[in-house]
Amino acid sequence: MSALAFTYPAILFGLIALPIIWWLLRLTPPRPRTEVFPPLKILATVLKREETPSQSPWWLTLLRMLLAAAVIFAIADPVMNPRANSLNAGGPLVLVVDNGWATAADWERRVQTANLLIDDAESADVPVSITFTADPSHEAVPGTAAAAREKLTAAKPKPLVPDRARAAEAVSEAMNGTRPGTLAILSDGIAAPDDNEALSALAGLSPADMRLIQGDGTSAVAITDAVNNAGAMSVTATRLSTGGQQQFAVNALDTQGRSLASGAFEFAPGAATATAEITSPFELRNDFARLNIDGLATAGAAHLLDDGFKRRRIALIAGESGSDFQPLLQPLYYISRALSPFADIIQPNTADLAVSIPQILEGNPSAIIMADVGRLPAETYAPLQQWIARGGTLIRFAGPRLAAAPADDPLVPVILRQGERALGGAMSWSEPQSLANFPGFGPFAGMPRAEDITVTRQVLAEPTPDLAERTWASLADGTPLVTEKEVEAGRIVLFHTSAEATWSNLPLSGNFVEMLRRLVQLARAGGAVTSGPAADGAAATLAPYRLLTADGILTTETGTARPIAIAAGQTPIASFDHPPGLYGTEDGFTAVNLLPPKTVIAPFDAALAGRPMLREGLAGGLAVSLRPALFAAAFALLVLDSLVVLFMNGAFSRIPGGSKGRLGGRDASRGAAAAIAALAFGLLAFAPGQGQAQEIAPGAATKPGDEQILERLDTTHLAYVQTGEADVDRISEQGLEGLSQFLTYRTTLEPGAPVGLDITKDELSFFPIIYWPISATAPMPSQAAISRIDAYMRNGGTVLFDTRDQYSSLDAGGTSPNSQRLQAILANIDIPPLEPTPQDHVLTRSFYLLNNFPGRYTGSPLWVEARQDARTSGAKLTSSGDGVTPLLITGNDFAGAWAIDQQGGPVLPTVPPDEMQREYAYRSGVNIMMYMLTGNYKADQVHVPALLERLGQ
Repeated sequence: MSALAFTYPAILFGLIALPIIWWLLRLTPPRPRTEVFPPLKILATVLKREETPSQSPWWLTLLRMLLAAAVIFAIADPVMNPRANSLNAGGPLVLVVDNGWATAADWERRVQTANLLIDDAESADVPVSITFTADPSHEAVPGTAAAAREKLTAAKPKPLVPDRARAAEAVSEAMNGTRPGTLAILSDGIAAPDDNEALSALAGLSPADMRLIQGDGTSAVAITDAVNNAGAMSVTATRLSTGGQQQFAVNALDTQGRSLASGAFEFAPGAATATAEITSPFELRNDFARLNIDGLATAGAAHLLDDGFKRRRIALIAGESGSDFQPLLQPLYYISRALSPFADIIQPNTADLAVSIPQILEGNPSAIIMADVGRLPAETYAPLQQWIARGGTLIRFAGPRLAAAPADDPLVPVILRQGERALGGAMSWSEPQSLANFPGFGPFAGMPRAEDITVTRQVLAEPTPDLAERTWASLADGTPLVTEKEVEAGRIVLFHTSAEATWSNLPLSGNFVEMLRRLVQLARAGGAVTSGPAADGAAATLAPYRLLTADGILTTETGTARPIAIAAGQTPIASFDHPPGLYGTEDGFTAVNLLPPKTVIAPFDAALAGRPMLREGLAGGLAVSLRPALFAAAFALLVLDSLVVLFMNGAFSRIPGGSKGRLGGRDASRGAAAAIAALAFGLLAFAPGQGQAQEIAPGAATKPGDEQILERLDTTHLAYVQTGEADVDRISEQGLEGLSQFLTYRTTLEPGAPVGLDITKDELSFFPIIYWPISATAPMPSQAAISRIDAYMRNGGTVLFDTRDQYSSLDAGGTSPNSQRLQAILANIDIPPLEPTPQDHVLTRSFYLLNNFPGRYTGSPLWVEARQDARTSGAKLTSSGDGVTPLLITGNDFAGAWAIDQQGGPVLPTVPPDEMQREYAYRSGVNIMMYMLTGNYKADQVHVPALLERLGQ
């Protein structure tokens, strides 16, 4: 190809006339000179003299010469880089045409380029072989130019990545040893993994001429990944042309094609990837159905989203709140940390399960996770079961409370044995167990087994015929670790170990995060049907539902696409048989996108062919006609010449330009400035409150009861439950008054007056301990009141239940009515396992050293929460919180021993009469209060003798 050619070269002979034009233009007379016209001068110039024409200025002549030359060249129609027929006629023309996703933007130019090559082959009378790299089958045998043109007309871009190696193999077989004359590759400019093999095969044909034809690649931009984070959606894109800075807008669309939110890609110079953030509320992001790059209509610029992309709403419920000062021991700590990157966490704002569970169900979460929750309030079972039947997923973790729960719990997937199994302890024959390989079914199929995970405690399932089918994970000895049960449209999943690291180190491993992620993906998202792999882990075969065209448009035409099998934890990859689109049904589908995540497109490397290749651009971009530019230049020169002639003839000197107008302009400017200043002054003058201090109204009126709340927060008060019986409530008040005075005399604690509580409405969180005298003749508390007491204990409070029946139970020889009433109250409370106070418990040494805890009676043990780890490890003190038990139970009538009258004397005698028993009753009260207020720090008091001995040295 030549650099410059003329369509009508004969016109250039007109340049010969330029010297004549020069001579004629030089004879153009200038304008007449204006002089004064006095009569005498006219008479003096009556005689005629010979005149000679004047010459025009040289620069004006040059200007007109350039104008004439521009017109001559424009008529000749010069063309930059004109295309010429340069095919090698020594063999067939072989065209290898990329028709993948990146060619959709300039497909017409590619067809035009291929048509020009076919026309050249037809002129040279050589056969043509044409192959398209994104087609599943190839017919590359050389044929006539007309047949090749028909194939080119029928071809269209495909939403796929080209397979050049497959096309090169077909061309090699079709040529069958025939050497091509010209082999042209119409490339999309993007490198592929098999380019080395493809170019080696094409170069092996030994063509006489090998060409590479490609565009500029500016439209080759594709979305590779989209992550729905907690606060925003992060979208990653890659581009081919990295020469400069580029910016693209990305839009998030719903199923109706409406734009819901947008972001922007900022490609830095030289960068091949960029990330855009689309910030929108969680609920709105769950309505995103696809992402599109604005201004680009290709399959790469479209990214489809399915149900797996949506963030699930997960509710977390714990059997106990734990301590904020020890977050690693909280039941929900590891669960929330594992789920927060890919789910939205909901935690109830109250520990009262009777209130929090209905509130959670109103929000329609995708899943509910319960950590060591044993017995639930009776009225919550039916709503939970209905929610599961509609498609909810309940995930439970074991713990001491679940181990002590009734065996007929309907919210567990299998029948559980009572109690828990401890491994590796002094009374156990078994070592801590590791995990077994995950079965081939279930959501954990394909996950590698972690060698370092061990389980030391678990709840066991009763053997049933279908237990193996319901087991998704098990220990090395075959006992189930994770079991499940489908309940209509939903399911229940149980981890037979705890959610924190006391029973196993599973929560500390990466497998815990992956297991929770897979379980959450099985849950419904926003009420939609779960799509993707089957819940049992087997590869789900999904038929094509909507497919993506090369222009990035979803269509119902599925063509030759085949059903795709998608296994759990695998990302589907687009191919000839499974082009990009949606696979499944209207009720649920999985998105198959063009490029896998983390893909970075790179330029096509022609050097892999191992031989020189002539590089060309697409037709319509190289051959440029200069005729329009020359005509435009000639017109501009003509306008300039006309202005010069007008100026030389004095046309502009006759334009009036008085100073009045200029003065008026200055006056107008000055007037406009004055008007703006006046407007600004007026705004400042009328602005309210300028330069004035605004008065602040006195403090807002306090609400009724605020003074009482502040007083209870400022001073520690002992509280008791008002039973409704005057005698019982009077003894409780007098007893707590006596204990308060004893605490004031013997300790630094100075409590205020005792407070009687109505547990149905009074705020309970102000008091560290609540004394509850049980009376069988008092009205039975309502379920709402019992739920408030349950929430109080879950949040760290302690209730001292006193049945006051030790003396009567000795006479009756059985369970007293007060004990039966206590059992009825505790029946609907999720209490931990209990045990009599051990000799090494903190209660025995928090202030005084005590062996027992008498009251008005003696002999009844003081029941406290059982220490779980002390059974096997021999630890002196272990607790998930600060070591304070949530409830104490006695029958020794503490308040009866503490009660004093107005003169400070005892109200009731001890049984048997013994003032030392009353003294020890007071000391028991002091130890209980110190234990409530200081927790387990007194556990180190066992070292006091050693410290005293050390100080004595």
